Amino acid sequence: MSERRPSPAVAPAARLRERRNAERRFQLYGQAAIGIAISFLVILLVSIIFKASSAFTQHMVDITLDRPDFAEQSEFTVTEVNLAVRDRLTELFPEAGAERSTRADLFSITTRLAVLPLRERLSNDASLASQPIRARLALSDDLDLYLKNEIGRHRSVRVGEAGRLSRTDSGLFRLTDAGPDGFVIFQDQVQAIAADPQDILISLGGAWFELERVSGAVLVLSHLAGPLPDLGEQASAPIRATYLNSISDNRRVSLRQIAIMLHLKERGDISRRFNGSLFKNADSTYPELAGVAAALIGSLFTMLVTALFALPVGVLAAVYLEEFARKSRLTSAIEVNINNLAAVPSIIFGLLGASVFLNTFGLPRSVPFVGGLVLGLLVLPTIIIASRAALRAVPPSVRDAALGLGASPTQAVFHHVLPLAAPGILTGAIIAMARALGETAPLLLIGMVAFISEVPSSPNDEATVLPVLIYKWFSGAERAWEPMTSAVILILLTVLVAMNLIAVLLRRRFERRW
Repeated sequence: MSERRPSPAVAPAARLRERRNAERRFQLYGQAAIGIAISFLVILLVSIIFKASSAFTQHMVDITLDRPDFAEQSEFTVTEVNLAVRDRLTELFPEAGAERSTRADLFSITTRLAVLPLRERLSNDASLASQPIRARLALSDDLDLYLKNEIGRHRSVRVGEAGRLSRTDSGLFRLTDAGPDGFVIFQDQVQAIAADPQDILISLGGAWFELERVSGAVLVLSHLAGPLPDLGEQASAPIRATYLNSISDNRRVSLRQIAIMLHLKERGDISRRFNGSLFKNADSTYPELAGVAAALIGSLFTMLVTALFALPVGVLAAVYLEEFARKSRLTSAIEVNINNLAAVPSIIFGLLGASVFLNTFGLPRSVPFVGGLVLGLLVLPTIIIASRAALRAVPPSVRDAALGLGASPTQAVFHHVLPLAAPGILTGAIIAMARALGETAPLLLIGMVAFISEVPSSPNDEATVLPVLIYKWFSGAERAWEPMTSAVILILLTVLVAMNLIAVLLRRRFERRW
């Protein structure tokens, strides 16, 4: 029997279905690729936002200073104000001032430079010193992170009612239960977590103790913070135990510091507020006092110099090459080199800037003026290429019409062609500037990684930029730099997205379709 062949009408229909299926598969592949890209972008942004969220808030401690001798001073130093804060802390927690180690725990809840805003207030208005001053100081970075990440994990339970409090010869305290069953239930709970040891704090009447051991119907305690209750009968005051879910060896915060913080939180002296210093302060060696103001202003100065240098040179070079230069081997070589320079690694431009601007011309290091020149060289090829593409997109009929009406070639270009190409040129320039804003390697080679503690006031002042600040903070040893770095990344991304959004809007607003 002969093989049956499909009829001529069936074969085209089958091929048509196959082509349509292939087209649908291709569309699905494209949609899947876009979905994967968007999902990874969302994961990246969510991760950065989650890490940066804690950097936008900060725990502050309120301390009231009553120093009449301040009113007699005309100048206030950081040391004097800091000593006044320490004296007040010692008055609040006299039990922590007995030994050097306990004093260190107490005084380290704030850093030495946390008094700078208070010192500035006193220097601006000396009359404040004649009355009690309520100072709001930033907690140290370790305590701030602990309050943000750990305090919610503490588990507080009621142990019972206090009976009698007495003191032993070794300086510890013995606390009995006023109830009939003693601390039987609590002792069982402590024994149940023996396999996973953790520190336990006991609170009684505003005082905080460390639980040393449970001995039958007696708790053996050591006093950490808060006003010590009178010895003897405690009138059945409630006893609470706070499980810290960690031991001191695994924390950068001591047990006494935790007790001090919990006591201050009960008094309402610790609050969590918006971290305004992140946007107002310059860089600092203390994460809780560091800010992006110097880097942000340095980035603006650097971008200003870059724009003033690269935009006129790039646009005029594109106009000459596209409209006036004759085609020759020289112009062909120039075009090839411009295209190649657009692909050169940015660190090469940093080496060029260090060699030419710093070593040859002797310009100062770490200033936005030199950084802007280096970044201007970096983005110059991109601006030229984008400008030439925009000029090339203008129809030749515009040039011919202008020349036919008697305009000179220069007038035809600058009065007719260039205004029509301006949206494309501006879009390319903004994208090039956005690339310059995110560069780090060239600026590292010209010294803009220096520690800047003052906000620059001109392009000739020492400064750094946001990408370099990200690099510097990310390499910091302290754990508090991690959320701070993520916060700077969000600020930089916001600026970059804004610049690209402006480019898109300008193109849509002024672009003309031919």
